[in-house]
Amino acid sequence: MISRGARRRFGEWLGFAILPIAALSMSSSHALAQSFPFGRELVLDANPMRESKKLPVLDIGDRGTAEIELWCSSVKAQLVIAANTITIITGAKAPRPCSPDLVRADDDLIDALNQATNWRMENYALVFTGGAGGTTLRFRIQTN
Repeated sequence: MISRGARRRFGEWLGFAILPIAALSMSSSHALAQSFPFGRELVLDANPMRESKKLPVLDIGDRGTAEIELWCSSVKAQLVIAANTITIITGAKAPRPCSPDLVRADDDLIDALNQATNWRMENYALVFTGGAGGTTLRFRIQTN
């Protein structure tokens, strides 16, 4: 039979042994969350469309709110990050007058963003993957 004092000392030892492991896991998840480019402006890694020299811009706030300037319109969004997963919830478009091709490109980009399920950083680019179509979107961090 184990004495009460021995059980207490074992419990204290176990607590001290687990504490650094818990701190390490919290710091690594914190580091992962920190690597997401909150508070940054990113540009879609794509060629400009024939009718516009403009490229879509993703402006991410410190708390995951975002403004997305598309080819033709803009939307507000909320980004929910958990480890390497992402959920992007977009609001209603603020349309501007433009061609049907640009409207379709805006809609396609919004659909791809809403279907994204994972994110990762590659060099200076935020990469979204997942969704039914298997689309990969790359947004480069603005360095100017």
